[in-house]
Amino acid sequence: MRYAETGFNLEIDLSRGSIDRVETDPKDTELYLGGLGTNAKIMWDRVPPEVEPFSPDNLLIFGAGLLCGTPATGCNRTIVTTISPQTELMAFSMMGGFWAPELKYAGYDKVILRGKSPDLVYLWIHNDKVELRDASHLKGKGAVETAELITKELNEPNAEVAAIGLAGESRVFFASIEQGRSSASRGGVGAVMGDKGLKAIVVRGTKDINVARPEEYNELCNEVMEYIQFRNENPIPGVMPILAGIGSPQEMKVHDEKWHTENFMWGNSRVRKRDFWNEEIAKDWKETMESMQRRLISCYNCPMTCGATIQPPGKPTYMMKCFSKLTYTMAAFSDLEFGLGIAQSATEYGVDAFSAPQVMAFALELLENGILTDKDFPGMPEDSEGRFEWLLDTIVRREGIGDILADGTYWAAKKIGKGADEYAHNNIKKTEQLPLKLSMLNPIYFLMYATGEKMNITQIEGQFPQAPFATREEREEFVKDWFQVPDEKFKQIFLDWEFRGENSMPHYPTVQMCCDIVDWQEKMHYIDDALGMCAGLSSFPLKPPYHIHNYPKFISAGAGIDMDEEKLTQAAKRYRTLVRANNTRRGMRRKDEKPPENHWKKRFPELEEELLSTYYDFKGWNEDGIPTKESLHELGLDYVAEEFIKRGILKDDEDAPAQ
Repeated sequence: MRYAETGFNLEIDLSRGSIDRVETDPKDTELYLGGLGTNAKIMWDRVPPEVEPFSPDNLLIFGAGLLCGTPATGCNRTIVTTISPQTELMAFSMMGGFWAPELKYAGYDKVILRGKSPDLVYLWIHNDKVELRDASHLKGKGAVETAELITKELNEPNAEVAAIGLAGESRVFFASIEQGRSSASRGGVGAVMGDKGLKAIVVRGTKDINVARPEEYNELCNEVMEYIQFRNENPIPGVMPILAGIGSPQEMKVHDEKWHTENFMWGNSRVRKRDFWNEEIAKDWKETMESMQRRLISCYNCPMTCGATIQPPGKPTYMMKCFSKLTYTMAAFSDLEFGLGIAQSATEYGVDAFSAPQVMAFALELLENGILTDKDFPGMPEDSEGRFEWLLDTIVRREGIGDILADGTYWAAKKIGKGADEYAHNNIKKTEQLPLKLSMLNPIYFLMYATGEKMNITQIEGQFPQAPFATREEREEFVKDWFQVPDEKFKQIFLDWEFRGENSMPHYPTVQMCCDIVDWQEKMHYIDDALGMCAGLSSFPLKPPYHIHNYPKFISAGAGIDMDEEKLTQAAKRYRTLVRANNTRRGMRRKDEKPPENHWKKRFPELEEELLSTYYDFKGWNEDGIPTKESLHELGLDYVAEEFIKRGILKDDEDAPAQ
């Protein structure tokens, strides 16, 4: 008997219309756990680097995390994996909600899609009954509207729907997949879904999931719930509100946006509005949120109510996802009422709330600087709000200049030319990033930005405080109950960290300390993405309920896999390296791993090179960021080394890159 997982994947060939239920190898679960881990293995085995994002041979994988559907609080993530049209690398985007547990209850761990349907279809999964159904009547419909229409059509109000809007159908490079209370937004996964002619995947399951040792597992779950209650009643003092508690993050519960609005560089990441927040703005934003917010809600099996349903005047209710509250508002230099309104339209269209407003601000900046002209924007309104609405509509329909902008700032700048590249300045690996600009180089964040492959800094950071506390007394108080650390050395690093003096940025934490900190933070995110755990209860917040010490117990009692901290660390390193290998095989090298030139005002080039080289060595990668033959062997990834040697990426007798 398989525990925690079902042991079966659904294989769908959209070109042929075939549907197969395929039993999986339990050995793969032991090695790669599930979710992102086994997704990465499937991509390595079946999608060679010659396959382009919009090729029929590209796969689109919806993988439920290993522990999804079990009683583990907050374990509900679907990991959507494909080759991204934005980066041409392997993308993996997470979505919460109820979809992944529903898939497990229907009897499947993953849905693997290949090929292209000649006509628009949706996939209906109801336990053992699986069929492709005509979706021609849903063409052009919004993602949220599509879900409502399908559940009515099927007379299945409890079915979970993952759908694309018009942006996905138009293959907008930053199109999302919307799913009730969450979305898979990064990397253009919605564009690949649209290219395959798939409007939605609908799932309803009523089967059971078995756990190996139920009594022990339930006790672990109870301990987590008790800790969540304790933290809710005892938030961490001295840190910003969204980090004081736990959640993903608690942005919709917080009205005070002074820190975010004054420290983030909004729009095309050009302007920091230091004097923006005042008493009048605070009052107006609070009133707007309270008038439009219907209720705070949670994902499957979670008490944290991190999200909110929003109903702008004259528009349908939708689910707001944290930073979308700010991205459109600040990019258009408008108010929150506008931001919440256009975010509803963007959710229906299905676009990433980080990329879309930056692309629109990028277009207006090109207009202001004469690189584009009024002729490129026929009929565009004069006011800022009207311009953003017009641009959003033009982009998702790929009309006129929108057809170029729909490829994102990196590719659009190359098509436009005339110096447009200088304005596409907030990209990392060709993807628009969260609009944050800082003063002094932060070596920890430098490494996370440079080497992260999740396309989203908020899905890399966490665990370790973002900055030192003002006094040693405060730091001593913080570390007293910091039992989540994997090693006591992290407490000492934090205790000695100061705002000024020898133990301050950029030379403290030291290079080696930064490697340790970044590796710990990344490891926890990668474990979450294999198990299906919400980062808001594990890898993102300070002092979370899930951590490296209790995760092995959950895997052992839940999935029946003999696990301890050392084995879990090795497993996470194994599939993290496999993600790296997928992208190495597609051409990613050291030259691609750098934050934007203007991300920090004060840079230290020699230190940055030392950080990158030291971290590469720490990870078992060579000077060009390629996993070495020796490190691959230690992880049981000899098949990767053989492929690298065959392709000339590594030499047989040494780990230096062959080309």
